[in-house]
Amino acid sequence: MKSVNIVCKRKKEQALTVAQTIMERYGSAINIALDEDSAAQLGYDKAFELEHVADGVDLIMVLGGDGTLLSVARQVKGKDVPIMGVNLGGLGFLTEVSLEELPGMLPRVIAGEYLTSIRSMLEVAVRREGEEIFELSLLNDVVITKDALARIIDIETRVDGEYLTTFRGDGLIVSSPTGSTGYSLAAGGPILHPSLGHMVVTPLCPHTLTNRPIILPAEVSVNARLISADEKVILTLDGQVGLPLEHMDEVKVKKSPFTVSLIRSEKKGYFEVLRNKLKWGER
Repeated sequence: MKSVNIVCKRKKEQALTVAQTIMERYGSAINIALDEDSAAQLGYDKAFELEHVADGVDLIMVLGGDGTLLSVARQVKGKDVPIMGVNLGGLGFLTEVSLEELPGMLPRVIAGEYLTSIRSMLEVAVRREGEEIFELSLLNDVVITKDALARIIDIETRVDGEYLTTFRGDGLIVSSPTGSTGYSLAAGGPILHPSLGHMVVTPLCPHTLTNRPIILPAEVSVNARLISADEKVILTLDGQVGLPLEHMDEVKVKKSPFTVSLIRSEKKGYFEVLRNKLKWGER
């Protein structure tokens, strides 16, 4: 590898310290650039805008947590650049490389010796009065939720044009396999292995208790139309991007043509990550 872009979690001093150490150790051998905010804080002259994080580089390093990695994944846009997520605290399902592993692992990654996990993404589009007003590819989930003071909302849902049901409740989650360990899991959804390409549709606090999460094939599209009027409803993507929805807006979700390549930890597999993060087996 000849060039690396490093993205640090905002307002995380530890991330800046780790980035500084990496630059001091490897800066003479490879080209290293930092995201704009971090470069400014460190007085470093090689910087990039986040939307160009994958342009012309061999590796992206994320120093922080899953939220930082999610924001980076949305900007990769199909470019074949692996992401190495280093967990600096928090749950860390995606940033699975620990800080303790980093010194021994990074030289091998730079030498091209690493394994990856290929993650499927979702593509979401919003149509209003017959016109597409929004489109984005994302890694985790698409969430339609009511405002805190809103009443129950109705969401007419179709799969490949076939009517599924009209969910009545607090909202609806459509998640990727990667996102299945996020909000969907907290709402009672199943865990999907990240190698799958399926989607999970999970109702939020459904008024009809028999409404349960459903796993759908990778090839289908999910159309969710907001039937409720006069209620404040928000579309949230990866928990980071928000868009207010209006009466009869249609949200279409399908598998994105893009994927994300995450560098795997050398010391632990996916099931060990699940056991540790979810505290399985503990009394």
